[in-house]
Amino acid sequence: MNARGKLIAGAVLSVSLCLAPFCLSQSTQDKKTQQSRLAEEVRHELVMLPNYSLFDIIEFQIAGVDTVVLSGQVTRPILKSEAENVLRKLERVGKVENKIEVLPVSPQDDRIRVAAYRAIFSKPGLDRYGQMAIPPIHIIVKNGRITLVGNVENQTDKDLAGLAAQGIPGTFGVTNNLIVKK
Repeated sequence: MNARGKLIAGAVLSVSLCLAPFCLSQSTQDKKTQQSRLAEEVRHELVMLPNYSLFDIIEFQIAGVDTVVLSGQVTRPILKSEAENVLRKLERVGKVENKIEVLPVSPQDDRIRVAAYRAIFSKPGLDRYGQMAIPPIHIIVKNGRITLVGNVENQTDKDLAGLAAQGIPGTFGVTNNLIVKK
C-alpha cells in the first residue's frame, strides 16, 4: 500500500472510531425508546383486563426488546391466562413469560379481602383512592396474610392504610409495600 492509500485508510479508520460511540449511543437510545413504548402498551392492556381488580396485582418487566415477563398474584386463574393472551396479540411482543401466581381459593381470604377493602377505603383521606377508576392500592390476601401494594400520595396515607389493614380480625399479618409518590 502506498503512502496515499495509508493516509486514506487512516482517515477512514479515524472517522469510524469517532462515529462508533455515536452509533452505539443511538442504538441504545432507540432500544430504550422501543422498550418505553412497549411498556406503555403492556401497562394499558393489563389495566383494561375485565377481570382485573384491586385484589390482584400484575407486574411486568421488559426483557430485551420484545420479551415481557409477567409476575404478581391473582385471585382467578382466568386472569393469568387473559393477561398472557392479550399481550401475545401485541405486535411488538415476541415472547411472554408468565410467572403470575394464582392465589388459593379460600372463603376466609375472601372475607379478609372484603373487610380490608371496607376498612381502608372508608377511612377519611383514603376514600378518594377507592373512588378512582383504577384504584392505586391493591389488597393481596394469601393464607390470612395481607399485603398492600401500589402507590399513595404521602406517608400519612401509607401509614393509615397499614393501620386499617392491621385492625382486621382473623389476619396473620400485614405487609405494607405501598410506595409514596415523590
